[in-house]
Amino acid sequence: MRGSIDGLGTSAPIGATLPAIFADDDLAQRFVAGLDEVLAPFLVVLDNLDSYFDPALAPLDFTRWLADWVGAETDGIETDGIGAGGAPADGLTGEQRLRAAVAAATYLHRVRGTRRGLSEAVRLVFGATPRITESGAAEWHARPLGPV
Repeated sequence: MRGSIDGLGTSAPIGATLPAIFADDDLAQRFVAGLDEVLAPFLVVLDNLDSYFDPALAPLDFTRWLADWVGAETDGIETDGIGAGGAPADGLTGEQRLRAAVAAATYLHRVRGTRRGLSEAVRLVFGATPRITESGAAEWHARPLGPV
């Protein structure tokens, strides 16, 4: 979880933008310095907003929220990093697997329901590449409830 950073400076101090009449006013400068201290964390987030939407760079709590936002199926075990035998089969930690799932979400939505999509989903969740065998054939009938 993120926290505050003591002494965090601001990229846009309010005191420097005040009209000339307040530039020499000590009370006004101290007042806006307090506002600068309160607003500094928000300005840092806004200055780095693009990093929050990159799963490789975003803080872990935001990456979890981003996973929900893009529909990456996660059930919470992605962050513990434990696989069969005490170690993940693909060498990824749970956090790395979560970040990979978020990064691959749009691709997985595109190939959902296909052999490739199933293979990628299994690989992301279990860390192993499955061998999928299918007949490739399907039967259907033009009449509803007809013989198949």
